[in-house]
Amino acid sequence: MEVIIATFFYARVSTVEQSLDHQVSQANDAGFEIDEVIADHGVSGVQHILKDRPEGKRLFDKLRHGDHLVVRWVDRLGRNYEDVTDVIRHFIRSGVTIHTVINKMTFDGVTTDPVQQAVRDALIGFLAATAQAQTEANKIAQRAGIEAAKRNPKKYPGRKPSFDRLKTELVRNLINKGLGTSAVAKEVGLTRQAVLRIRDDPQGVEAALQRWDM
Repeated sequence: MEVIIATFFYARVSTVEQSLDHQVSQANDAGFEIDEVIADHGVSGVQHILKDRPEGKRLFDKLRHGDHLVVRWVDRLGRNYEDVTDVIRHFIRSGVTIHTVINKMTFDGVTTDPVQQAVRDALIGFLAATAQAQTEANKIAQRAGIEAAKRNPKKYPGRKPSFDRLKTELVRNLINKGLGTSAVAKEVGLTRQAVLRIRDDPQGVEAALQRWDM
């Protein structure tokens, strides 16, 4: 029985800035002939390991001994050191050869020399650690950016109020007429919490309306 060897390209497209077509084109330009593309869209590599992703888990069923798995970089497989190393080593033990588009790196289980195996495993560990370190660096940069923006309210206005200036005035008029907060909320179409905020925090409400130019 003839064994058919296939080359799979796996992509994780987690943001609108990324593109599946672009990742596949990069692989083709690098000389890879892809038989099938498997992609997860809108899935975080931090929150979801490969086995838990809708399409990623299919790789564990589809890949056979002798097949090739192409990824743009190891971070497509995961953002956690243990996850990435476990996935790569699992596929290698299954006879799958893994290729990266960036730098055209190859990982397989061909070698039986213990020294070469150690070098291979060390490189896998280094790349997996780099992927996790990059994720941590991005988190720190993101938090720093948010904190900097918060110091400039015009750049970080906070959550948009559920009420506008017209509803704010309507709420105040109804409260002044003696209506209870629940009745006011029902009449204006706001939550009771929003009505309480308008009643109890006039300065904060005004600041929020100004930040959103409302």
